[in-house]
Amino acid sequence: MMFEKMKNIDTAFRQVRLFTMLIVMGAIIISVFVIYRTTKVLAVNNGKVYVLVNGKLVEAIAQKRNIPVELRDHIRTFHTLFFTLSPDEKAIRQQITKALYLADGSAQRIYQNMKEAGFYNNLISGNISQTIEIEHIEVDTDKKPYRFRCTGKQYITRPTSTLIREIITAGTIRTGLVQSDNNTHGFLIERWEIVDNKDIKVSER
Repeated sequence: MMFEKMKNIDTAFRQVRLFTMLIVMGAIIISVFVIYRTTKVLAVNNGKVYVLVNGKLVEAIAQKRNIPVELRDHIRTFHTLFFTLSPDEKAIRQQITKALYLADGSAQRIYQNMKEAGFYNNLISGNISQTIEIEHIEVDTDKKPYRFRCTGKQYITRPTSTLIREIITAGTIRTGLVQSDNNTHGFLIERWEIVDNKDIKVSER
């Protein structure tokens, strides 16, 4: 009787030990699987950033910024907005407002000078439109603030003719501003000036 009880106890002990070993092995397998899956997910999502926009999770790609490319795009965008004009007061105001978000008071002063000289009124009264073609943007990224020089052509279209003018501007760019819808790169053009602006060609329409 006593031997049978000892045998039952030994069997129960072995069963408990086997059960415990199975639990431990299961825990190890689960842990290894979780680590594997986590590593795989991290590898797949490497470089991805998720931001909350209007209550929705949106994926953004986190990449190293290419500053020279962004600087040239900022300069190009500013000049395109500032010099692309229609004979419409509201359209002019909208274009200039967008451009002035990208530059400091030096651009505001040039705008005011042109306004006081009657430039925009002449566009409206003469039914004149203007576009710009950026030909070359040179940026010195060796030291801050970055200096730039922008060369392009203005196409001033009148009812009877088209005037082509060469335009050269220069200035510096400050970086590190907060990026926004009005200033996507977070840059600011400073000390902006029109270095040269001369007629090249007039052709009849």
